[in-house]
Formats: sequence, C-alpha cells, structure tokens
Amino acid sequence: MAISDRARDFWDRISPRERRLVVLLAIATPIIIAVWLGLAIHDGLVAMETRNDENRKALGIVEDLRARGPAQATDDVVATMGTDPLSLNTYLTNAAQKSGFTLKGTQPHTPVTKNKFVTNSVTCTVSELTLEQLTKFLHEIETGSKVVIVTSLDIRKNFKSKEKLDATLEVSTYSKEPPKEGDAPKDGDKDKDKSGSGSSSEKRV
Repeated sequence: MAISDRARDFWDRISPRERRLVVLLAIATPIIIAVWLGLAIHDGLVAMETRNDENRKALGIVEDLRARGPAQATDDVVATMGTDPLSLNTYLTNAAQKSGFTLKGTQPHTPVTKNKFVTNSVTCTVSELTLEQLTKFLHEIETGSKVVIVTSLDIRKNFKSKEKLDATLEVSTYSKEPPKEGDAPKDGDKDKDKSGSGSSSEKRV
C-alpha cells in the first residue's frame, strides 16, 4: 500500500476533533521551529557581536601601542636614567598584582647595547584575563616608569573561555651603558699627574 493510501486511511479513521488537532499540529510545528531558529540565530549574533566588540577593543590597544613606535629617550628621561637596569620581573609582577592577577614568571633576553644605551627585555605570557584586566596591565606597564615600554604584543582568545584573553608580551627597559675601564682617569692617576706637574714646575724654577 502506498504512503498516500495509508495517510488517507488514517485520516478517515480519526474523529473530527483529532483531525483539527492534526491540522493545528501541522501548522504549529514549522512556526515553533522558525521561532526557535530565530532565537538561536539572534543569540548567536549577540554573542558574535560581543566577541567582535572585545576584539575591536583589543586591536585598539595593539594599534595604540604600535602607533607610539619605538621609545625615544628624551632629555629629561636621559638625565634621570641610571646605569643599573630596572628589574622587569619585579616591575611586571607588581603591575599584574595591581591588575588583579598573578604573573607566573618572565623569560629574560640577552641585553643589547647600542649608542651608549642598554636595552634589557623579557617575554611574559598571561592567560585567562578579562579585557579590563589586560587593559589595566598594559596601562600599568606603560605609565609606571618612563624607561619601560611594551615592544611586542600578541593577543588571542582563550581556548577554554571565549570571554577571556591570552596575551604574550615583550617588555623592554633602558639604561645608560656603564663607563668602561680607562674612559675616565682614576683618582690615583690624577694625583700622580698633579704631583708630576708640581715636580716639573719646581725643576723649571
């Protein structure tokens, strides 16, 4: 027996009341499915817009840091800059505490000396931060000292929680190159020069 024949027999066997229920069910089912799909799509779009907004804010942070370019040592910074480099591990640990999380550690790089200045850099990775925490952390790094700057920043979504962010940063600090031996005469040499000059003068007299 064909499917159409079975459907016709079923329709003939049921009562008028059951027929009305079948018709209502046939009409309501696609409507319910359409409403459910609409709500699901709406929720998905809202979640996507929220993620996009967070991404735009994170990208704004990156673009702002890139727009600043490399740190330029101004006269007032150079005047107060010492030869002992700032401890970036301690500096970043304090910045993380102010931002509401604990820094797990830093990876130091080999110091680079150029134009009588020494650049010390470290890399650190932070995980599962909110956008507010990451923004505050970057702000603390950039404003806590004039000789510290974020030189590299990579932001990505956390794998477990899409509302959280992971980031890898390279942070650098600058100091003056310590004077090399022989650049300035020692006190003893100065005394010798003075005594030698005095002796010569006495002989000439």
